[in-house]
Amino acid sequence: MRLALHSTGETGRRAGRILLAEPGLEALGLYGRSSPGSEERRATAITDLAGFTVLASDDTVAPLDLAAIAAEDGLSCVLAADAAPGPDLAARFASRGRSLLVGASLCGLAEALAHRASGEGAAPDALLLAWTSEGKPERGGLAVPFPEPVGARWGRRMASHPEDPAGTTRVQAPLSGPWAGALARATTGSGRRRAERLVGVADDRRHLTAIALAAGALLLARGGVPPGACRPGRVGQAYLEACLGVGLEVAGLGRRD
Repeated sequence: MRLALHSTGETGRRAGRILLAEPGLEALGLYGRSSPGSEERRATAITDLAGFTVLASDDTVAPLDLAAIAAEDGLSCVLAADAAPGPDLAARFASRGRSLLVGASLCGLAEALAHRASGEGAAPDALLLAWTSEGKPERGGLAVPFPEPVGARWGRRMASHPEDPAGTTRVQAPLSGPWAGALARATTGSGRRRAERLVGVADDRRHLTAIALAAGALLLARGGVPPGACRPGRVGQAYLEACLGVGLEVAGLGRRD
């Protein structure tokens, strides 16, 4: 694998260290950096994407501009940003047989966890997707039972995505401090037949966000994402397996009323 990484912060830097630990990595090009910032021989500062297959970035200022560069140069691209690529950009990736994966962060991780929460049966009647963000904790809203050390938190309802299953609620819970979490809760039935399956993760924020980005890059490099633009939820099982492969630990809880 020959991967390019555009890093703007700690998430990108840690994702780079995760990628450098992959035995199948041939080279990691640090795009837009004047120096490698690493003694690892496979990490090299680059200004040209030629010869690389995937561009990964934690940029939040102009992530789709980077995606457009990747499409022009014939690379697949993974963005941590929860961006909304237009149909023209998606078509540019598809026409070249390349993939654009957006939301490879805590929100995308929640989407992937939904595949484990829902299981192999029928689609759940209700699905909660929740994740933390940096910020002052809420004093009300929707309660989310994240695993410890995050614990139960209040969150605000977020806009749904067109590909969300019917009955999906998205919640973002601001949280100060070093911890972060992501969660999916699938509910089926009602009354005495009501059953819940909750799957969540909680860990150091920088560690979780780096895993989410690095796993997306590895999944693209292995051909696990269809051409065009998509989110982690569309390739949830494969994305979750990639996250588990680079150190993610998941907790699950089932309940039947």
